[in-house]
Amino acid sequence: MAETRINCLYDNCPIPLLKAMQQLKKMSVGDTLVIETDHSCAMVNFIEWTQKNSIPCEIVEVDNGEWEIILRKVK
Repeated sequence: MAETRINCLYDNCPIPLLKAMQQLKKMSVGDTLVIETDHSCAMVNFIEWTQKNSIPCEIVEVDNGEWEIILRKVK
C-alpha cells in the first residue's frame, strides 16, 4: 500500500479536490493520498465529497493555517 502526496499550498478551491479526484483514479485500493493545503474552504469540500462517496477522510492541522487531508482509496 503506497502513500502519495499532493502539494496544493496556495491553490484555491476547487483545485485541491480536483487534483485529488484525478490522483485517486490512478491509485490502487488501500493506497493513501495526502493533500497538503492552506485553503480552509478545502476542508468543507473534502468532507462533503468524501461523505457522499464513502471515502475515509482525516483532516489534520499540521501548522497554523496548513492542513493535511488524508484519504484512503477503498473502491
